[in-house]
Amino acid sequence: MSQFTCISCHVAFQDAEIQRQHYKTDWHRYNLKRKVAELPPVSPEEFQRRVFQQKEKEQFIIQDQSTYCTVCKKSFGNPKAFDNHINSKKHKDLLKNLSEEEPDRVGVPCERKTQDVDMKSNGRMETNEDEDDDDEVEEVDSDEWEDEISENNPIASNNCLFCSHHSRSQYKNLQHMTAAHSFFIPDLEFVVDLKGLLLYLGEKVCQGFICLWCNDEKKTFHSLESTQQHMVDKGHCKMLHEGKALLEYYDFYDYSSSYPDEEEMTVAIEPNVLDDASFELVLPSGATIGHRSLAVYYKQSLDSTKNKQNTTQKKINKIISHYKGLGYTAENKEVIKKKARDIHYMNHVVKKYSTQLSFKANKLQHHFRQQVMF
Repeated sequence: MSQFTCISCHVAFQDAEIQRQHYKTDWHRYNLKRKVAELPPVSPEEFQRRVFQQKEKEQFIIQDQSTYCTVCKKSFGNPKAFDNHINSKKHKDLLKNLSEEEPDRVGVPCERKTQDVDMKSNGRMETNEDEDDDDEVEEVDSDEWEDEISENNPIASNNCLFCSHHSRSQYKNLQHMTAAHSFFIPDLEFVVDLKGLLLYLGEKVCQGFICLWCNDEKKTFHSLESTQQHMVDKGHCKMLHEGKALLEYYDFYDYSSSYPDEEEMTVAIEPNVLDDASFELVLPSGATIGHRSLAVYYKQSLDSTKNKQNTTQKKINKIISHYKGLGYTAENKEVIKKKARDIHYMNHVVKKYSTQLSFKANKLQHHFRQQVMF
């Protein structure tokens, strides 16, 4: 029996040199850690098989990679979207401006954000990822907002704003956000563009990395995941709709029906005038009869804007019914009227300031007139 053995691996050696080389192998270190965990040692064949499995898992993780642009501070869901962003004019302009201000930073403008995988001696895979802290914020210029919808917008894919849950439809997605995160859209009965509002909120979260309740563009988070984690942990799964935020969502709401003077408005009734020059005849019942020469046009089934508005209103009414089933109560009329007055006043101030600024900058004259003396 050989006197050179390894107790951890249960093997014997011919000389001391082979024994010392064995102590440096990953197989021996792996069995040492198993011994500490009170587990039996594995054979060399079993150890190689486990290493091969971990390598396959590493290849799978590398293939399932996301892309991240360090210049624009934006992440993309697939390499194709990342390449399109690299070739975009906005990215090139930002890269050019950054090269003039900080030449050292442009050395690595963009990178593919992959998980840093290290194979340890015990055959296990350890993934080193930079975890974003909720307290770490960065300054972001408001000019980085894009008008088009991003590919990683969660609302565009019927995903939740606050987690990775996927729903079959927009209505199911709102149901999930209400039930799981207590998310309610304020003054839903006055919303005129529900899909546009949700897409805008998705852009704020996935591109601007802005909390919907903090609503501060000067302080944002580093990633979509850290933004969602902040809103869930702090209970900020709600939409700020007061103060200056009223003007931000002005395009998605219509408070004209709640204006104080609307109830007092009188509708002028025009007398019925017979016109034989028209190709249509309106009956006392309200039905409209057209001329037979225009039958080819009447047979067309066109999706009018009115039908789209009715469909949107039906969806909103369905969501309101769901809110009421959970105990949601709308604000009283006085609060709604005050909010409508505030929005109207702020919009008037913005337009007035824009006009004054145009006068000062001489922006109202769209052509250049050379000042010469004749």
